Amino acid sequence: MTHALVHLCRHGQVHNPEHVLYGRLPDYHLSDLGRAMADRLGEYFTGRDLAHLRVSPLERAQETMAPIAAQHGGLDVVTDERVIEAWNHLQGRVLNGADSELRDPRLWHYLVNPFAPSWGEHYVDQVTRMGAAIRDAAAAADGHEAVIVSHQLPIWMARSSAEGRRLVHNPMRRQCTLASVTTLEVTDGTIRFAGYAEPCRDLLPVKQRKGFVAGA
Repeated sequence: MTHALVHLCRHGQVHNPEHVLYGRLPDYHLSDLGRAMADRLGEYFTGRDLAHLRVSPLERAQETMAPIAAQHGGLDVVTDERVIEAWNHLQGRVLNGADSELRDPRLWHYLVNPFAPSWGEHYVDQVTRMGAAIRDAAAAADGHEAVIVSHQLPIWMARSSAEGRRLVHNPMRRQCTLASVTTLEVTDGTIRFAGYAEPCRDLLPVKQRKGFVAGA
């Protein structure tokens, strides 16, 4: 029997003063606060029985993983495209506030089907790729623990699938704050939700401390 705990970590806060939906765009790095969150995650996993590290290729995830890896210097870090952010037709645009580009009727056809969703990568496809990466991480860490640094929506999809939850959801009600840890138990390839923690809760902007926030 193979068994492992796989911890899915969302990256820390990103420097994004223009409030762009950055998605998979390059050159979006952690802010000063985001680096403090990453350091806190490094402390959080100190002394844990980690045997495997896996991370999205995007800079914000790589930078979040760095302090965790530094505490476990004997472990290689595997960069895995399967745990990348969901692709989105609207990336690169500003979607919030008075300058929201969603006022442009030319974009409305992307919003017609929230069940797929029509604006980006299908939820089922995210579950498939995340599940494969999680199972691979569990196999590599068999008998121990693994950490995957990823992004809010793919993490929420993996958790929703593990709990048997509907994939269609209100983005404002995802329980996956910045630098949070969603823990899954993987036994012989079966993935179950095992817990959720917010090691950086005191570092979160006040409006994000209520537990359910949207973001990348």
